[in-house]
Amino acid sequence: MSNDTPQSSSRRHFVGMAAAALAAGSLSRLAFAETSPATGNITEPANGDRTAIRPFRVHVPDAQLVDMRRRIKNTRWPDRETVPDESQGIQLATILGLAHYWATGYDWRKCEARLNSYPQFITEIDGLDIHFIHVRSKHENAMPLIVTHGWPGSVIEQFKIIDPLVNPTAYGAPASDAFHLVIPSLPGYGFSARPTTTGWGPERTARAWVVLMKRVGYDRFASQGGDLGGIVTNIMAKQAPPELIGIHVNFPAAVPAEILKSLAAGDPMPAGLSDEEKHAYEQLSANFKKKRGYAFEMGTRPQTLYGLADSPIALASWLLDHGDGYGQPAAALSAAVLGHPVNGHSAGALTRDDVLDDITLYWLTNTGVSAARFYWESHANFFLAADVNVPAAVSAFPGENYQAPKSWTERAYHNLIYFNKPETGGHFAAWEEPMIFANEVRTGLRSLRA
Repeated sequence: MSNDTPQSSSRRHFVGMAAAALAAGSLSRLAFAETSPATGNITEPANGDRTAIRPFRVHVPDAQLVDMRRRIKNTRWPDRETVPDESQGIQLATILGLAHYWATGYDWRKCEARLNSYPQFITEIDGLDIHFIHVRSKHENAMPLIVTHGWPGSVIEQFKIIDPLVNPTAYGAPASDAFHLVIPSLPGYGFSARPTTTGWGPERTARAWVVLMKRVGYDRFASQGGDLGGIVTNIMAKQAPPELIGIHVNFPAAVPAEILKSLAAGDPMPAGLSDEEKHAYEQLSANFKKKRGYAFEMGTRPQTLYGLADSPIALASWLLDHGDGYGQPAAALSAAVLGHPVNGHSAGALTRDDVLDDITLYWLTNTGVSAARFYWESHANFFLAADVNVPAAVSAFPGENYQAPKSWTERAYHNLIYFNKPETGGHFAAWEEPMIFANEVRTGLRSLRA
């Protein structure tokens, strides 16, 4: 006797059809929606040279924005958390409030206009289209600088530092502090192409950035980065291309190997640490114990995150949650979304629209999963002492994953030309404190101008 119900029979029929399609190489028949939505216009050269510097302008069709709002409004919501705090993740009330504004009050076109106010380009490097913003200073002898964003960020993170770095005299700094800025989108992020083969991790990206800088006309330049951008910058420094004159990082890789070993084993704090080192150890211990879930998932099983491509709310909650609720380093994001400080942490200059601009960029470009794969492609420990010899400037912001002690930083960066611990700012320093961040970059790299 069969125990089949109509539902179970239909379910087995669908699974069987899917398996047959896969076996026959007909995966495309299961592709119900476009995976590569059009988001902009590229001016292609007459000769078809994809390695040329091709002008790019963002233009998202209205239909994509209508579809995004429809999906937000049609979200199937879970029950609220069973605790009175954020210890189980992004609270339902928080995401409901964000969703309502996202679907009814948020205007992507303002961000699109801001993007298009900067010169943007696409160029193919090592078979992959790379998007970048390139803003030249009017000041003579400006230093070329490539600035790399992280996750869950994008080039949108850098908007508020562009003019202070390119046009320093408007902000009380001398013309001699000016920079020419190149701000690329990481592979698989934003308007850069999504890799279709393995290998696009920090090492390959660091090499690609050298090609990019030389292609736009700079044979000597500095590099800056935070979060994943800091990892790419550190690796570029280890590779030590002759064109690289120095680096500035606000996510330093400075933790000694013996400290990392102790943290991984869950050991008590080692004896003999200074007060500064003890503070860093406590921050790292909390991070390792309960704040790395998102990174483990993306580093091991990024393809499983299908919800990031199907649901704007799944994407938003994933990008907002760093496993720390209203603590650092994501406190600024939470404060911006909620519109008030959380646990004493301010959003600084970061606004709710800034956060939604960034999340919406991920949604419109369908890069939630491809961005996650960058973690899978990253094989170096993000915290392990960098061991680099090129001139390095380090800004250790208090709201970072850990505030690197100078003692550790000097061991990791053998030619440390600048070290400072700003009084405010966190993991998203360029967003949170753009004026402080810009001053850190100017001051940190100033000695390289000679």
